Amino acid sequence: MKKKKQDFSHLSATQPIGIFDSGVGGLTVAREIKKLLPHENLIYFGDTKHLPYGEKSREAIVGYSTKIARFLLEKNCKAIVIACNSATANALKEVLDEVADHVPVIDVINPVAEKVAYEIHNNVGVIATKATVSSGLYRKSIRKHNRFIKVDELATPLLVPAIEEGFKNHPITHSIVYNYLSNSKLKNIETLILGCTHYPLLIDEIRQYYGNRVRVIDSPGIVTNQLKMILDQHGLLNSKNPEPTYEFYLSDLTKTFEKISKKFFGNSIQLQLKTL
Repeated sequence: MKKKKQDFSHLSATQPIGIFDSGVGGLTVAREIKKLLPHENLIYFGDTKHLPYGEKSREAIVGYSTKIARFLLEKNCKAIVIACNSATANALKEVLDEVADHVPVIDVINPVAEKVAYEIHNNVGVIATKATVSSGLYRKSIRKHNRFIKVDELATPLLVPAIEEGFKNHPITHSIVYNYLSNSKLKNIETLILGCTHYPLLIDEIRQYYGNRVRVIDSPGIVTNQLKMILDQHGLLNSKNPEPTYEFYLSDLTKTFEKISKKFFGNSIQLQLKTL
């Protein structure tokens, strides 16, 4: 059956891009979007009340994700980026069913899996939340494009809470990173995918562990390039906006989110409480 071509002619380049995650992790994607697409208006939703998604049931993640996607659609977004691996792994189909007829949807797993599959990689490791690893979506997506790649996935559930608590370059995260990366599942990998958007916040510590032995894939850049390509295809790139706006909505106001968001976007940003 031929796939129906999507028509987004009702959208305008001046509309904002919507981004959502369970907490601060998606800010690593938002930061890349700000860097690569500096004229775009952004609306970010952090579901800090329900984090970490990686410990929730699939049904709960679907419920949270579809509500947020509807909210971003109501906020007049021209595209929605699911900046959360657990949401992508468990709720991508439902989010697409909800909003894909109205706006393009970009996830954080498939662009990365496709890029890795078509480059020279033999043994790939993935560290991610329990919900993402349980879905097996990274393995399925990579092997769909290249069935010869060996993919080993390891659940690393302590990393997100540590990051959300503000531990970075700290003995606690050093210890957690060392214990996870020394797991026998990752013994022979040549490439490591950070399968959670929180994890790039620890990329220096992860690279320090490996030295030059393992290539560490930083997903936000890949996802942002995919977003740029899709917006360009549909004539939706905003190239004439000298003063872009950044709106942040949280289901629960947290100090960690405030600290990291202001570091990435400047002290003048306002965080708004929004219950869905």
